Amino acid sequence: MLAYRIGPDGAPLFLLITSRETKRWVVPRGKPILGLAAHQTAAQEAWEEAGITGAIDASALGAYRYSKGLRDGSAVPASVQIFAFRVAEQKPDWPERHQRDTRWFTRDDAVAAVDEQGLKEIIRAFTPG
Repeated sequence: MLAYRIGPDGAPLFLLITSRETKRWVVPRGKPILGLAAHQTAAQEAWEEAGITGAIDASALGAYRYSKGLRDGSAVPASVQIFAFRVAEQKPDWPERHQRDTRWFTRDDAVAAVDEQGLKEIIRAFTPG
């Protein structure tokens, strides 16, 4: 999920979070939740991982693949669908608040902060609707 808001200069700002294990900058993402559509799952993960509420698009912007590290040190391929999420508010408390950091980035800084090439491309190409 690509969380954004519009900055004072009219350009989008992007909310990134740290992963729990490696503390890399990533976007909120999670496993599918039974009974929820993919975009609804993304909105739920946004709340749990970053404490944000807002409006999410039902259509995916795109997807990217990455290598998900497992606790045993191995890795498996994973695919992430990205949905645009216009942030209305970030609450002061949320379920994973003490496990992750959050920070707002300009487009260029967000592209530089994330590791996954596919995610970099999605951030570069994103135009708020």
